[in-house]
Amino acid sequence: MRHFLRFLLALAAVGLAGCTITQAPSTPQPKRSTAATLGIPPGQLPPIGQCRIWIPGRPAGRQARARGCDGIVAAAPAGAWILYRPGENRRIVRVRYVDETRAGIVVLIRLFEAATGELLGEEDPDKPGRGRGRRKGQGN
Repeated sequence: MRHFLRFLLALAAVGLAGCTITQAPSTPQPKRSTAATLGIPPGQLPPIGQCRIWIPGRPAGRQARARGCDGIVAAAPAGAWILYRPGENRRIVRVRYVDETRAGIVVLIRLFEAATGELLGEEDPDKPGRGRGRRKGQGN
């Protein structure tokens, strides 16, 4: 009889162990930002009035140097970004995205804040200067 009682106690203990309730940690987990950012350190941006071809995934020290903007689209390989710092607004970085499979074909233009890398808006590559979406400080 004792063996039977021990068996029942052991069986109950195993059954109860499977029914334990675990609580989620009380410390809230930080949420990841879904905001688009440029992801290029400000010190790597081209000087005002110049351009730079940027290859995503390549280390900053292995990127091309800044240069004049004449003919830069034709020189940009497929998948590259062309960074431009306009003289009329020094706080902006204008990024032209070159098609992933066709060199020299710009498919998207985005405007970022130079200091923070925050996305400010987009432009149609066929109509530069005409924004799509909302730009910081402007309503729709």
